[in-house]
Amino acid sequence: MSLKEWLLILLFISLAAFIVVIGLISRAKRQQEQRVGAIPYNSNTTSTSTQLAAFFNVFFTRSYLVGIKIPVLSGYILLVRKKLSYQQGMSEYLLRCQTMKLTWSIWISFLTAGGILFSLQPGLSFLVLSCLVGVIINSLFLDMTVARQERKLLSEMIELFADVRHRYHQHGMVEEALYEAAEFAHGEAARHAMHIYAALTSVNPDEALERYYETAPNRFLKAFAGISYMVMEFGDQHADQSSIYLTGISSLTQEIHLEILRLDKLDYLLKGLNLISLIPVFFTKPIENWARSSFPTMNEFYDSKMGFIILLSIYVIIIGCYLMLQQLQRNQETTFRVTQQKRILEKQIYRWKWIQPFVSSFVPQSGTKQYHSMVKLLRDTNTHLKVEWFVVRRLLCASICFFVAFGSVLYLHHVEKQHILTKPVTQTTIFGKLPDDELEEALAWSELDEKVMRDLNMNAHSSYEEVERLLLAVSEKSQDRETVLASVSRIMDKLQAWNDEFLKWWELALCFGIGYVGFQLPLLLLYMQRKVRSMDMKHEIYQYQTVISILREMDRMSVEEILEWLNRFAVIFKTPLQKCLLHFEQGPEAALELLKEEVTLPEFQRMIDKLMLSLGAITIKEAFDDLEGQMSFYFEQRRQEYAQMIDKKAEWGKMIGFMPMYSLIFLYLVIPLITVSFTQMNIYYEQIQRL
Repeated sequence: MSLKEWLLILLFISLAAFIVVIGLISRAKRQQEQRVGAIPYNSNTTSTSTQLAAFFNVFFTRSYLVGIKIPVLSGYILLVRKKLSYQQGMSEYLLRCQTMKLTWSIWISFLTAGGILFSLQPGLSFLVLSCLVGVIINSLFLDMTVARQERKLLSEMIELFADVRHRYHQHGMVEEALYEAAEFAHGEAARHAMHIYAALTSVNPDEALERYYETAPNRFLKAFAGISYMVMEFGDQHADQSSIYLTGISSLTQEIHLEILRLDKLDYLLKGLNLISLIPVFFTKPIENWARSSFPTMNEFYDSKMGFIILLSIYVIIIGCYLMLQQLQRNQETTFRVTQQKRILEKQIYRWKWIQPFVSSFVPQSGTKQYHSMVKLLRDTNTHLKVEWFVVRRLLCASICFFVAFGSVLYLHHVEKQHILTKPVTQTTIFGKLPDDELEEALAWSELDEKVMRDLNMNAHSSYEEVERLLLAVSEKSQDRETVLASVSRIMDKLQAWNDEFLKWWELALCFGIGYVGFQLPLLLLYMQRKVRSMDMKHEIYQYQTVISILREMDRMSVEEILEWLNRFAVIFKTPLQKCLLHFEQGPEAALELLKEEVTLPEFQRMIDKLMLSLGAITIKEAFDDLEGQMSFYFEQRRQEYAQMIDKKAEWGKMIGFMPMYSLIFLYLVIPLITVSFTQMNIYYEQIQRL
């Protein structure tokens, strides 16, 4: 059996095993979820499902222990684990099982897709496509798993909050209500509720809550933990005949409902577009084979430099469209987290002394407007980089883009040179497929031309006599004078075309232009990131308003204490709030003015203005007397923004999702076919005129 047949057999076996494993895992998981509080229909079936689930859990755990010891594999497993860690409620056993379950699914899918691609397109292109498909499958599986877990957690949180509300009515105590609700709840929400309860009842709840804030999977659980602690600390105040604690829970529930509706509608409108954008990867070679067999004149196009450029452009379009769809389908609108990287690549590179003068030539001078704007941009996007380190990142990106473009240009010249040498030589214009005997003769003429050209050392300045002498010496069969003249003319044209394939000045300029685009790309990404973070800022301001709505009812509450509580919940504005607290003792008004200067968001500045009024003129409760109206307005405003954003994403998603398919059909089949047809028609028309 050939290698291709073995790979096809391996493909079908892997596909069957993948379907069986996924089916068994889903069935076992479904049975395990229904086991609590359910009457078993068949004890043997339940026992078998339980044993099967236990078997897979043991298998995943052992494979985790083995894989974590392998150097390269351990890095990938830790990457998958990090993606899932925020959703697993810090349960180590379940986290390991979910990590290896997802890892095995990605590996089996990659082997299956790799087998299909190799059967369709063996060779060097198989390696390129395998890398492309591997990256896409990895990203697709990780994003789908994380999104599914997030939506499941949000649904469980609604049930948890409703149960906490019911238990709070019964007991009137936060810790008792939270503990009983966590006992009767299920899934990840129950585990997070237990962690919140453990933090609230610990010896030092402040530190325990800070640790939980760092690992909380979403802002709703973080806000719920903070509200519960505030009510435990200061007691529940009843404003307007309603409990502040229950009002806060109702506000969070309303937010979660809005988030679930947004995710459901976005998933409905953009469902399947990822797969549609990836389908052209598997059809480039079948379409090319069909075009070659149905329209033989297309062979010259697919073997030429332009054919390779268009094929490469299609792959770039597929990757770009997939990445844009991933951004459109982001389930989390607020994914911002404060992270501190232990090792920064740009920092390590900048330590090289010989590179510092070169980097400094690209850094704006300190004190200039450009320098301050870049510092502000890095601070607004929470990029933990100095200006010099960020310039190193820009230079790295520019170097990568330049060398990739430069290497592609050199490779294209190599492809065109090989095409000139190996193109079959026909004595007359052919509009169809050559018969086998004529094709063999055309290839023989091509080999003869290549021998003569190599004997001439590919010299384009070779004389007519030198070409004719070498042609007669190399040729093994006699030729008439007309054939010799045609062969000499053809070889000289080939020599000229072969020597014309060199790096031209405009190609080098194009490479530098692509490098310049790469140099500007990190800066453009930061501008986009700052624009996206406006949604994160609004969410954090709404969370601040929820906290203030509780704290304003507390007796003897001061502005400094409110700032301390806001600092506990802060993510984006944490650094400005910490600076304000450090300078607060030296002068409250000056500290608040400094806070307003550092944060330019109008909603945040309006909140600081009210805190400044609370320093002496009026009380905190009087300063925030219109807080409910503002919160209601902001909620309706975000609802409208979500609706507009979803409609825009749906329009862009449909256009981007089908763009790779349109590009494949038109760029790789229709337009080349029309171009080749017109070229052949011109040749045919010229031949008719010569008659």
